[in-house]
Amino acid sequence: MRGRVPAKPAGRLKDAPEDFVVEEIPAYEPSGAGEHVFVRFAKTDRTTLDAVREMARALGCDPREAGFAGMKDRRAVTTQTVSLHAPRGVDPRDLASRAKALALPGIVVHEAAPHGHKMKPGHLAGNRFTIAVRGVPPGSLGEVGTAFERIAREGVPNAFGAQRFGKYGDNAERALAWLRGKERGPRDPRVQRLLWSALQSAVFNAVLGARVTGGTWATALEGDLLKLRSSGGLFVCADVQTDRERARLGEVSPTGPVVGARMRWPEGAPADLERRIATATLGEGFDLESTRRLGEGSRRALRLWVQDVRWEGVQADSGHQTDCVRVYFVLPKGAYATTVLAAVFELGEAQREEGDSEDS
Repeated sequence: MRGRVPAKPAGRLKDAPEDFVVEEIPAYEPSGAGEHVFVRFAKTDRTTLDAVREMARALGCDPREAGFAGMKDRRAVTTQTVSLHAPRGVDPRDLASRAKALALPGIVVHEAAPHGHKMKPGHLAGNRFTIAVRGVPPGSLGEVGTAFERIAREGVPNAFGAQRFGKYGDNAERALAWLRGKERGPRDPRVQRLLWSALQSAVFNAVLGARVTGGTWATALEGDLLKLRSSGGLFVCADVQTDRERARLGEVSPTGPVVGARMRWPEGAPADLERRIATATLGEGFDLESTRRLGEGSRRALRLWVQDVRWEGVQADSGHQTDCVRVYFVLPKGAYATTVLAAVFELGEAQREEGDSEDS
């Protein structure tokens, strides 16, 4: 049928934890001195919070004072860093030595060293992925390779993944009911921020969806707030012809709203689109100023650049069929592996979920 989008090949994720391997790329190394201890560890089939709590308690540290850059998938093999605060009277160097000797189910400690401050969310450079996609139909490897070549060259729409919206996909709705006074909200500040981030993500994804439908998610429009790929700096698109060429070359990308009291809005038609979608999502008269304590808002690129992309077909024992496609790539912080994979494979709703179960 003319104009019909070809179906993507099917694929399955996480038949086993070892099918989904994530390595956090540190933004910096521990200094070797200070009252916190940075512990780099690998976990298998464990949530980040469970692993951090268990390590903290085994070492006599307060889990509430632990810090980490981001939560990683449960059904996976993931490597990341946590900071633990040395209790009063405990030498951080001794704590680091004991951390290295920990033996806990599903947890392997690789390194531990003191540092001067607690690790906070976002303190990472990115994540490196090695993922096995199983159940790929025989004969589709060429199609898969072509799709990954395009992704390496052009990027993909930078959508927030399904896990951003919680286990049941209703965190944005819960946030809206709470913030509009229709339901009692959570007491835990962390859960409050989690719900608000889901609502912010819903607005962003809706704007991104509209730009994808219009074919402008990677194209500069007059009034767009464009992000420089090299530095992350923002500027308003005023010279459309020049900026569209820069976008084509990958130097800049248009951005979308992560709404908040201090978020910078674009101008012209992009601003009209974003305000219309924000109003449709949040409701008339929603007071962004009331959300300042949850986060002041920011801009997020509509295009996700995927680095170091490689893929290979791994044959089944019979040697006649493709058992899986193994994919390797690096993403910046805040990006989702399933967003990349969903651009190549039809994963199905259950397979789109990644992230720790506590995100719900």
